[in-house]
Amino acid sequence: MPPTTPPEPGLPPAQGTFPAQGPPPAQGPPPAPKSGVPRRRLVLGASAAALLAAGCSVGKDEGGDHEGDGTPDRPARAPSGILGVNFNEDPTEVSFERLRGASASWVRGFLPTLQVDRGPAEEQRAVTSLLEAHAHHYGTVLSLKFPYQQRRLPAPGSMAMDTELARVEKVARAVLGKVDILAVGNEPFLETRRSDREGPALNRFYEHVAEHLIAYREKHFPKGCRTRLYMGALNHLDNPAERTPATRRWLEFVHDTRELEGVDIHPHVASLDAAQQYLDYVLPHLRSDQKFLATEFSLVLTWRAHMRDRIPPRFARRYGVPPDTRVWQLLRKAADSPFPQDKWDAFLSMSPWFHRNRHYLRDQVQRFRDTGKLAVATYGVAQGAAMVRDIGPDKHPWMLNSLYATRTVRQGPDGSTGRTHPWFEDFTSLQRKTDRLPVRTGTTGT
Repeated sequence: MPPTTPPEPGLPPAQGTFPAQGPPPAQGPPPAPKSGVPRRRLVLGASAAALLAAGCSVGKDEGGDHEGDGTPDRPARAPSGILGVNFNEDPTEVSFERLRGASASWVRGFLPTLQVDRGPAEEQRAVTSLLEAHAHHYGTVLSLKFPYQQRRLPAPGSMAMDTELARVEKVARAVLGKVDILAVGNEPFLETRRSDREGPALNRFYEHVAEHLIAYREKHFPKGCRTRLYMGALNHLDNPAERTPATRRWLEFVHDTRELEGVDIHPHVASLDAAQQYLDYVLPHLRSDQKFLATEFSLVLTWRAHMRDRIPPRFARRYGVPPDTRVWQLLRKAADSPFPQDKWDAFLSMSPWFHRNRHYLRDQVQRFRDTGKLAVATYGVAQGAAMVRDIGPDKHPWMLNSLYATRTVRQGPDGSTGRTHPWFEDFTSLQRKTDRLPVRTGTTGT
């Protein structure tokens, strides 16, 4: 749901991966290629068949010392209770240095399928970054985004559907056997015309795509594959009006399809209790062997409700800011001229609406884990360019959610990246020893 930065018309997609800020992870990266060619080039230059074979072998339950510390790796296991980071479509502000700084071992992004019309799927920046993360033994989640807000959803059997399935196959060739989780759909009920989601068109389209992908995986990985399949994210389930026959059919399809391992949810909400309504609606529909993802979640609706508030008086006095300045105006100032870290910390800690929710991340993840049904949750890792563009009183303040305050806090004297400390500290404290690198999730039946 957070905004993304679309590529300029007529330009090819960005080819870069995570910015090279520091060396590969110390927890056990592969050795550097002897040829001196960057690892990314080797990954992208290999044949599709070789990559697929390599991807599945990484997930198997063989022994070995991938960490290089002289001890055997932990046994592979399916993801459970994981907390990782999410960059959505834009990995620009993500680097291995920042991932290590947050102790993150899982990364999630999404790919609009239209992008593969411009070039190979593995060269689209979200996919490239996830493949590089996979090569460094991170857990990876990719969501397929089908943007049909302005177009009719294709019907199964139509030429338009054949075109969409060809795109899906391009992505499948690039990522199956490498990414740990592939979600069919990003936010289907927000990325589809209302007329389609109120009728059967939405369900028919996504069910057909899922069945095609399942058949493709079985054909190419008959003995099992590293990549687990989930159905993409449901939104606004805290609103009874959004729990429709289409959302019910969505969950029934997930339940009845053996090859699907669960469903994704995106609880961008105003309270923990609102997020609980997502769980109360979804969990009873899952099979005993299924789990859920929460690849996006936040309290952004709480932040938005306070954008017209005056800034805290103590903050105004301390930093010489006019006392009638509104929150949204201060955020725009921070985006235009990033604050020192202490000024950003003071603004948040003195704002009662933020301070009383400073442990939201900890509390929300604990609720997810307490269900025993969480596979992977991922939280926003860094502020993107779109988050700080055209800031006004009605804009969703997504920039308040990120672990790294890359757009509102200036770099520290020691070169450190700005942080939103309450999120950052709770995120790192929520990382478990069992989740450390290298991530090994084994294979799943096809």
